[in-house]
Amino acid sequence: MRTIQWIIGLGITLSLMFFSQDAQAEPVALNLANTSWILTATALVLFMTLPGLALFYGGLVRTRNVLSILMQCFSIACLVSILWFALAYSISFGDGGTLKDWWGGLGKVFLMGVTTASLSNDLPETVFIMFQMTFAIITPALVIGGFAERIRFSAVLLFSGLWVVIVYAPLCHWVWGGGWLAQMGFMDFAGGSVVHINAGVAALVAALIIGNRRGFPKTAMMPHNMTMVFTGASMLWVGWFGFNGGSALAANGSAGMAMLVTHLGAATGSLAWMIMEWVRHGKPSVLGIVTGMVAGLGTITPASGFVGPTGAAIIGFGAGVVCYGSTQIIKQKLHIDDSLDVSPVHGVGGILGTILTGVFAAPFLGGSGFASGGTMIHQVGVQSLGVVATLVWSGVLTAVILKIVNAMVGLRADRDQESEGLDLAFHDEKGYNLDAGSF
Repeated sequence: MRTIQWIIGLGITLSLMFFSQDAQAEPVALNLANTSWILTATALVLFMTLPGLALFYGGLVRTRNVLSILMQCFSIACLVSILWFALAYSISFGDGGTLKDWWGGLGKVFLMGVTTASLSNDLPETVFIMFQMTFAIITPALVIGGFAERIRFSAVLLFSGLWVVIVYAPLCHWVWGGGWLAQMGFMDFAGGSVVHINAGVAALVAALIIGNRRGFPKTAMMPHNMTMVFTGASMLWVGWFGFNGGSALAANGSAGMAMLVTHLGAATGSLAWMIMEWVRHGKPSVLGIVTGMVAGLGTITPASGFVGPTGAAIIGFGAGVVCYGSTQIIKQKLHIDDSLDVSPVHGVGGILGTILTGVFAAPFLGGSGFASGGTMIHQVGVQSLGVVATLVWSGVLTAVILKIVNAMVGLRADRDQESEGLDLAFHDEKGYNLDAGSF
């Protein structure tokens, strides 16, 4: 009798173990709704660079340099795509082994092991790869605003390629790939540190090393086509819904809230910048209101998945005021020729938004709570550490890469090339052919 009971008990135990293991081993199912949304978001983020950022930056430079900006944005999109496939995705989101706190390793170089059946959570891994690739594309494209109108095209390509692999990919792993900042509870929903602070610091360092455009700051260097600037800025606003909303990696309430607060951040940033300019100069400008929009968007980006509408409006308004003031200091007071205001808009905005995430993510302020489960003071400390780490990492390595590029191909266009314009000097083309013979 005891033997029979023992056999029955053993059978029940083994059955429970079998079914338990089977349940634990059951793979995550593909979610078609989430996949559809991230496919759409991916297209929107690429749309931010091509044509959004290209037109925005292209209109801001002088006529003789417009094609150089378009060419730089387009070629960076191509170059980074290949590097992401070959190496950078693995560094950003690979396993990393014993060094997983610092980088993702080389286990997925050339996307080894990725098939149509591969999943990243409930998304096809191919969709996740492509979505993250668009972030890697726009970040070095933002940097070119710091040295516009005076850099060699070969230097742009070499710098951008090295920078994405050496600077962007490891930092991406720290924050989004399970690295040391992620383990500390650092909160960056869509790229306050990885994209905006990173690009802003790199642009500032580049502007300092390459030097000012000839004639700056005494000679006025006004945008040559404000219609193009406005068009590109409007495309950026629309594309940013994919940038922030897509970072939820799901078609859910978090994505919806991210889109809502992104829009509010852009709107309040625009109005705040416009008011500052109106008070200071007596008239509001189109350039001012669209730049305020970009400042608002960049500042709300790290917070977009963690804060509520009220927090977003406050962050956006603060972005318009603080980033406007930063442009006056960097260009007017310090005379640093960050040509297209990357550091005061993206860099300062990213810093502001990343730190304020630690404040407005508080549930009693309408936020979703802190990643570490700690207090506001603790979270602000973690956010501040992430900011400092990004500043040091990007600043030091950008300077090193620029020195290497200068030794290899030279950074700056010579005096005649800069006077002639980079369009003719490096591409043998003109942005506009408006002579009588062209009609």
